[in-house]
Amino acid sequence: MQVETPILAVDGVSLRFGGVRALTDVSFVVRPGEIFSIIGPNGAGKTSMVNCISGRYRPTEGRISFDGADITRLGPNRRAGLGIGRTFQNLALFGHMTVLDNIMVGRHHLLKSGVLRGMLYWLGGAQREELAHRREVEEIIDFLEIQPVRKAIAGTLPYGLRKRVELARAVALKPKLILLDEPMAGMNLEEKEDMARFITDLNAEWGMTVLMIEHDMGVVMDISHRVMVLDFGRRIAEGTPEAVLAHPEVRRAYLGEPLDAPEAEPVVA
Repeated sequence: MQVETPILAVDGVSLRFGGVRALTDVSFVVRPGEIFSIIGPNGAGKTSMVNCISGRYRPTEGRISFDGADITRLGPNRRAGLGIGRTFQNLALFGHMTVLDNIMVGRHHLLKSGVLRGMLYWLGGAQREELAHRREVEEIIDFLEIQPVRKAIAGTLPYGLRKRVELARAVALKPKLILLDEPMAGMNLEEKEDMARFITDLNAEWGMTVLMIEHDMGVVMDISHRVMVLDFGRRIAEGTPEAVLAHPEVRRAYLGEPLDAPEAEPVVA
């Protein structure tokens, strides 16, 4: 039987800032078409790991592969071009631009018209290209139910809507893998339910593989196919949500429960 190639493979990644170890020998794979969540206490190294995958940080040691190709030394723009999109824990929208323009920015690397064709906008293909991109952006706007604010200035929107616009911009990149850094942080219950629905629909209907950092354990357990737990920059468990939640090291890290036995090996399922 042929073994499916992981869409993402992280192999022995360590990250140091001076004498501080943010990550230590972390390995895992993300399979095509799954929702894979990374959880852990504050300071566990979750965002550092996402930054290594997206190209903001370069690992001190280890290797990162995407679609079977080594991307460890590629910059963020090259990785975006390969199909890795992301959102940020702290919103990174252009607050002075409209919602529509913010989402269009997410498609900049897909534009093929050069400077000369841009100058000959009405005679060349640039106008047709822009209209095609606009149609795709409108589809995303409809999908994420932000039609009423499509022409609003992004910085004037309520926090929950701004989080949704940032998701729209990441989706506009047409990623194969989308990295979501705390997509539901600061949201009320209704906003979280909507965001969870959008994420599962992106995965099931749009075919996007999702790697998500999230603190809301209820959401993680409800929508994730597999979960990895980091603690002090090390992987302590990985597997199905149920197996991970029952793991003694995870219960210690989250609930402060003492271990009844020597340090457990990481669970892999």
